[in-house]
Amino acid sequence: MREEPIITIDGPAGAGKSTIGRLLADWLSFLYLDTGALYRAVAYHLTCNGYTGKEGELAELCRRMQVKLCNKAGDLRVIVNDEDVTMKIRTERIGLLASRISALPLVRDLLLSLQRDTAAEGGVVAEGRDMGTVVFPDAEIKFFLDASVQERAGRRYHELLERGDGVTLCAVESDLLIRDRQDTERPIAPLIVPQDAVRIDSTGKTVSEVVDLMKAVINRRWNSHCIPPEIA
Repeated sequence: MREEPIITIDGPAGAGKSTIGRLLADWLSFLYLDTGALYRAVAYHLTCNGYTGKEGELAELCRRMQVKLCNKAGDLRVIVNDEDVTMKIRTERIGLLASRISALPLVRDLLLSLQRDTAAEGGVVAEGRDMGTVVFPDAEIKFFLDASVQERAGRRYHELLERGDGVTLCAVESDLLIRDRQDTERPIAPLIVPQDAVRIDSTGKTVSEVVDLMKAVINRRWNSHCIPPEIA
């Protein structure tokens, strides 16, 4: 048993995984692993280098790419070939491509070892689409965070507006439905609820309410000696 647990948060796009994951990681003083950002980083690199979908082309582009996550003063940054792309990867176009390429064996193999090596000793909150089913099937604590399509689209719409992106709510909801279909129907590591996960529907709940629900589960499931008294 690891001295500190691996905590996974799976769920569809827009369910609040990133926000909740960061808050839980801060609360526990754990590393926050945003696996979706890794796939977005690959998608960004492919887009910038004229990727057309050919298999041989994909292999060559991935060979020339180095992606990593860096924690700078508590702020998670995504680096591709020494370029900070943290904000550049948060577009709907990049998100849709990331969803498609995340099912490709070459891309998955490229990132799987990086994710597992990062979390080998525990003390990690990892969020994504297949954290509790494929990447960390032996994680000590698993969550599946969901919300209605309307709620997820509304959250994403306001997030994009705050960044100055000119989008419509209808377009955002349409993109989410496409991503849901891609994520759940892909033949490799589809989005499903891990059998041993605690499922939480965040529809109509505040961020604080969801975090409190997860904290209660963590405190129940993990031995008290593994969680500092000030956290428990």
